[in-house]
Amino acid sequence: MSIPQSGGIPLEHHNQLAQYLADGCKPKSDWRIGTEHEKFGYDKAGLNPLPYNGFCGIKAMLEGLREGFGWRPVEEDGNIIGLTKGGANVSLEPGGQLELSGAPLETIHETCDEVNSHLKEVKHIADKIGAGFIGLGAAPIWTHEQMPLMPKGRYKLMDRYMGNVGTHGTQMMRRTCTVQVNLDFGSEADMVQKFRVALALQPVATALFANSPFFDGRENNHKSWRSRIWRNLDDARTGMLPFVFEDGMGFERYAQYALDVPMYFVYRDGKYIDALGMSFRDFMKGELPALPGEIPSESDWADHLTTCFPEVRIKKFMEMRGADGGPWRRLCALPAFWVGLLYDQTSLDAAWDVCKDWNVETREAFRVSASTDGMTAEVDGKRMMDLARECIGISKAGLLARGKQGNGGLVPDETHFLNALEEVVETGSSPACEMVRKYRNEWGGDLSKIYEEYSY
Repeated sequence: MSIPQSGGIPLEHHNQLAQYLADGCKPKSDWRIGTEHEKFGYDKAGLNPLPYNGFCGIKAMLEGLREGFGWRPVEEDGNIIGLTKGGANVSLEPGGQLELSGAPLETIHETCDEVNSHLKEVKHIADKIGAGFIGLGAAPIWTHEQMPLMPKGRYKLMDRYMGNVGTHGTQMMRRTCTVQVNLDFGSEADMVQKFRVALALQPVATALFANSPFFDGRENNHKSWRSRIWRNLDDARTGMLPFVFEDGMGFERYAQYALDVPMYFVYRDGKYIDALGMSFRDFMKGELPALPGEIPSESDWADHLTTCFPEVRIKKFMEMRGADGGPWRRLCALPAFWVGLLYDQTSLDAAWDVCKDWNVETREAFRVSASTDGMTAEVDGKRMMDLARECIGISKAGLLARGKQGNGGLVPDETHFLNALEEVVETGSSPACEMVRKYRNEWGGDLSKIYEEYSY
């Protein structure tokens, strides 16, 4: 999750909220790619999740990265809770999942170099302290009680609130991982078209990257349990946002949606102030119970936007949020998939043609079926396998049109990053299917084998 913001101009007028989003518009030449990915850490000796403290712990990992690779620490209440370097951040998810929020980069080649460098650094420090890291959508064995809660004020507040608004919120916090890509938009109209395509087709990414068929030490009858968790978390801040497809969608409409999302906190002087369930609308009027008489700053709005959790969201850029965390090849495939679909206008138009006639019920049905059935999902006679194949083809054409070379010109474009997804369509087997097959056969029902085979 995001590192908290501070400062910024006071928000004295309502139109500043939409303007904040609109300020993210960039010319196409300045569009960049920011990839985020999370992974679970564990001690190799006992295969248990990493605590914050201790020789083999999260704090030791962060300190090792700081001392060995020149990262600058981010602290809260004297605890190191993140790192920054060169436009990238390393942060902690609530259960100790380690997240890289990558720098804004121009090509998928650069993104993959960044991912590779980060994982090498992590492995170097992890080997020293006896830890391992694994990329999965959900923790396969660990219980809720085994997962530590990281020493971040934001998470303490969220943890208390989650149980009141849904049934799966604390599972999301402690026991899920994702890979996401952050992309730019050029104008309000461009944002709207990208938002609609990304939301409608997000279940395709969920199916292609489905990687969480185990939970609480057993099969869960879902290809993506992580996606299942998000469906019963907090209806006020999750979902497929039907209003995005309605007339009048734009920055102002999204700002109105975000205003109606209940608050979690206000960040002041390094502390999180409890604003659970309070209204940002009241905050704009100086009537927030947590800070009576005070109006928000731009950074308060930026923080609040990070507490909206739909399948796609915007801040000053757009985040694709539907995929499970996974192995190295798929960490690079996720940004390639969405860049190919959204960063070339011909491909974006073709992708919109695929889904423009779908209604609210169809989009939601695909979301549910992608979680449960993955690549075998079918809705209203539309097969996920066919849909995924078509989307990959459109994405590939978009990457070809970009013509971004790598390795000093030896690699002509970015299309090879889609190879892992083409294999899924060719075999009809997502990562979840592969793991279930191994669990039932080679592993003989011993789920601990997953750490040996799927760790970085």
